Amino acid sequence: MATASHIRNFSIIAHVDHGKSTLADRILEICGAMTERDKRAQTLDTLDLERERGITIKAQNVRVDWKGHVFNIIDTPGHADFGGEVERVLKMADGVLLLVDASQGVEAQTIVNAYLAVESNLLIVPVVNKIDLPSAMPKESAQELEDVIGIPAEDAIFASGKTGEGVRDVLEAIVARIPPPPGDPDGPLKALVFDSVYSSYQGVIPFIRVLEGTIQTGTKIKFWSTDKEFEVTEVGVFRPALEKAQVLKAGEVGWFTAAIRDIHDAPVGDTVTGAKISTLEPFPGFKPAQPVVFSGLYPTETNDYPKMREALEKLQLNDAALNFEPETSEALGFGFRCGFLGLLHAEVVQERLEREFDLDLIATAPSVIYKVTLTDGTVFTMQNPSLLPTMDRVTKIEEPYIKLAVILPEEYVGSAMQLLVEKRGIMKDMVYVGRRV
Repeated sequence: MATASHIRNFSIIAHVDHGKSTLADRILEICGAMTERDKRAQTLDTLDLERERGITIKAQNVRVDWKGHVFNIIDTPGHADFGGEVERVLKMADGVLLLVDASQGVEAQTIVNAYLAVESNLLIVPVVNKIDLPSAMPKESAQELEDVIGIPAEDAIFASGKTGEGVRDVLEAIVARIPPPPGDPDGPLKALVFDSVYSSYQGVIPFIRVLEGTIQTGTKIKFWSTDKEFEVTEVGVFRPALEKAQVLKAGEVGWFTAAIRDIHDAPVGDTVTGAKISTLEPFPGFKPAQPVVFSGLYPTETNDYPKMREALEKLQLNDAALNFEPETSEALGFGFRCGFLGLLHAEVVQERLEREFDLDLIATAPSVIYKVTLTDGTVFTMQNPSLLPTMDRVTKIEEPYIKLAVILPEEYVGSAMQLLVEKRGIMKDMVYVGRRV
């Protein structure tokens, strides 16, 4: 059993396609967590959809051993539509590996994710990845990290997730730079639920980071927000499949089962504590994700409506950014109005519902929330255009807008400006940083 001083909990963050899952593969290989038989690219991308599209959709956790240390590694998505996953995961890490593609340099999500890590007070280990590419410019990329984000260029580690070059240096830096987790194993139990899955045999399986105390088979626990009590039947860790363990102590990351049948009894972001001796205050939890795109999803077979509700509830366990409420349409019958973080998120949710729950769905055109002011002074928000009153009763309609930073090589500035103007963008400022504008 590893003591807390030998544990390192860290997350791998980066812009989309900067090599997070490939670097995770090499770390698993070097740490002996992957045999020749298990070898496949992007081991931690477990959904078929992730492998087909070559993107990470779900954050994945894995525990490996290296030179007497225990690493809990979380590989995160890079696409902006799954930013909610990254935000959740950072709450249970003590440090991050921030990857930059040596041929592409600092990009939009690199900056967003770096700031998320800073807000969470996490130590950042910068890694310039893909140094094996012919077009790689590692030194320039490290300098960009300093110019754009303020991370000293000399702190960067140069590596290639594909060839394995420099990956051992990354592992050494994790041990040397990322702090061990705080927390008293003898205190009252306090654990954060950062994700969960539903099993038809075991019910809800919450994934937790133990902040204080210990949890093992037979522990009587309760969920802070629902006040529901359960008895733990199994605990374990991720290797990356679920593997049983004797006990989880403060600082460790793992899972437990407690015959939780109702998926509403174990919400993601909740604090798990002892049923008899409780922690004094819960962990602050997560900010709920704000959906920005709304679309109606309807089953093609009317009798599939209850099955679809159950599918959405189970998927919401696994994707906390998904929102839904029932709605009816004269043309399509009964369905749900769903809120997503973006168009890719909407597409992925529909595909997951169809594949994982064997549904056949129709999606309506995506829209945003509009704010409508009526002639009598009433103001209301509207997601569905069919709810718009007649125009003689409307004073004004407002729509959301975003503050956007676009980062790109200077040869594309003209085309990007043209695109922004076409999309009703108002340009505020332009700054040249290294190879980027």
